[in-house]
Amino acid sequence: MSVVIPVYNPGKYIDPCIDSLLAQTLPAADFEVLFVNDGSTDDTPARLDKLAAEHPHFRVIHIPNSGWPGKPRNIGVAEAKGEYVQFVDQDDHMASDALRRLYEMGHRNGSDIVIGKVASNFRGVPHGVFKTNREKCDLSNAPLYDSLTPHKMFRTEFLRENNIAYPEGKRRLEDQLYMMQTYFPAKVVSILGTYTCYYYSKRDDGQNAGSAKLVPSGYYGNLREVLGVVVDNTEPGEFRDRLLRRFYRVEMLGRLSEPSVLKYEPAYLDEMVDAIQPLVKDFITDGVHDGLGALVRLRSTLLRADDRQGLVKIARFAKSVKATARLEEFDWQPDGRIALSVTGRLVHGEDQQPLRLVRRDKRYFVHPEITEGLLPEGELLDVTDDMDTYKGELSLRNRETAVEWPCPADFTAKVEKAAPPAGAAADATDTDETYEVVLHGTGTVTSEAIKGRGRVSRGFWDIWVPMRGLGIVRKARLGADRAPGVDAKCLPAVLGSPARPVIPYFTDPHGNLTLDVAGRAKKMATYLAESPALRMPGSRSELRFEIFTGTKSVSLAVELVLTGSDGTKLTHPATLRPDHGRAHLEVPGRVAGLAEGQARLSVKLDGPKGPELDICELPVAAGGRLRLDQSGLGEVDPLLVRVVTVKRRRATLRKVLRSAGGPIVRRLPASARKKVRRLAARI
Repeated sequence: MSVVIPVYNPGKYIDPCIDSLLAQTLPAADFEVLFVNDGSTDDTPARLDKLAAEHPHFRVIHIPNSGWPGKPRNIGVAEAKGEYVQFVDQDDHMASDALRRLYEMGHRNGSDIVIGKVASNFRGVPHGVFKTNREKCDLSNAPLYDSLTPHKMFRTEFLRENNIAYPEGKRRLEDQLYMMQTYFPAKVVSILGTYTCYYYSKRDDGQNAGSAKLVPSGYYGNLREVLGVVVDNTEPGEFRDRLLRRFYRVEMLGRLSEPSVLKYEPAYLDEMVDAIQPLVKDFITDGVHDGLGALVRLRSTLLRADDRQGLVKIARFAKSVKATARLEEFDWQPDGRIALSVTGRLVHGEDQQPLRLVRRDKRYFVHPEITEGLLPEGELLDVTDDMDTYKGELSLRNRETAVEWPCPADFTAKVEKAAPPAGAAADATDTDETYEVVLHGTGTVTSEAIKGRGRVSRGFWDIWVPMRGLGIVRKARLGADRAPGVDAKCLPAVLGSPARPVIPYFTDPHGNLTLDVAGRAKKMATYLAESPALRMPGSRSELRFEIFTGTKSVSLAVELVLTGSDGTKLTHPATLRPDHGRAHLEVPGRVAGLAEGQARLSVKLDGPKGPELDICELPVAAGGRLRLDQSGLGEVDPLLVRVVTVKRRRATLRKVLRSAGGPIVRRLPASARKKVRRLAARI
């Protein structure tokens, strides 16, 4: 494999890129790194030469400055020795196992292109492309057109055989042109959606590629080339319309939408529309227009009618549209997942009014107050056929790395009567009933491994609710609006193997739900301060904490701290073990060196340097004997104790049966084995 990196005066911003390539798990003998230095004037050339001298699989090619990454990439492909070429930008970096995983997927499928999951802390990411792994797909059956950046792995001979090359020199949309030229001839495209391979990182100097101001005439002249590739490779019909619709929605209408269009000077808006109009005339058919979401379709109508102020007005309205999500239920599940129940809405304005609809003759229309002045007098925007576009999702996003994972969720859209705007006077002439679409959803989130991904990394993981409807997509954080009783169910947890803490908490001051995974900052002791441990009745000195544990959780090493009446402070190793949904801890019967009298018992749940959780004061008899039964701690509910005891006995019995009876059962006929297993399941 060959990794090709165009380089021009990167300064410190190339460091993560270099470090990530040195850290690859793919053996150095199996890949090369080609830095194509595009006439850098800083110390980069000398630095790269030194790097290449130290690492034989690194090479540097120096060329005169061409001013744009196209020529360096073409030279890299021409010089590549690997079966595949992976493009990387100088200020991005790759995950350590990315090259190995990408190559293995491409090799087993004979892929022409392999697309690895990406993450970004500053630019949009087409999450829909990465919802799942796709071993083999193409442009006709996967939304590849939503991923038009070049940071992918290409079969080297595929590029050469099809004479695919970057346009050279300064221009815009060269990535879109290159990718559409590769997607059409590609017979096999693979998507690795279960591992984040590539990271776009925002530069603190604001000099990421693509940050320069757009010149409309040049930009849309370049877009014409991209649209020409689409037309040259398709026949008129739904497939062509779908591809053209993507460029119309993003590259044309997107540039005339919020927030950008609201910042344009009048002359620049005119320049932008004047450059777009010829493309609309030549490429945007009714089929392309009709497939847009309702409010995007309205923008298209305004553009086709050359209503420039109308475009600004609808952008101003759409900027005010937000998603709101109410957390109705939160419940830990035995497998370590969190079951959530959510109600979501699209609202607009400072007072967050529902996105209201009216119903006439069994048809639904956007409320005329929204479209007033945008459509001919008396005309309404019919959205009846758009009602099924209302969707909701759940996702888990790392606040620091921007890695995002979709979570299993099921949302149902219901049309419900909408309350009139607050303070609105009743209008006797308005006989229309108003409605809104409400999304009711259930789903699960988890920090632990599930099909499609491993355990999430240590850090803060925020829960988001993306919502879409009528062509608008908005995302809401979950938790600030929540039902009574939710807070009490947000217990800290110890999950998985190896065991690690997972603490759900509500952010301050916004109150949004976040998971602190593996002790990024939050401490279990803090969240248990108001919920002291309870004592299990009986002769065993055992405590039960309000710490959730799942069926796959294992024990976690902690530290008991005993402070004697004479000031002596002793520590004692202990184990926090899972026991039917909660964490249990056994307190030793005696601790040598502890003076007779009273002692203070606490525990360090968050590591040796973590805070102490104060539990109780208890008597210490002669010989350091602890009397937890005389500590005054509350006892666990006897009914719960009986349930736990029965479950323990059944678990022990099942273990014995598996070890002793397993070999016998395996010798039985199939029908007998089924009967025995059914009987065992009842135990």
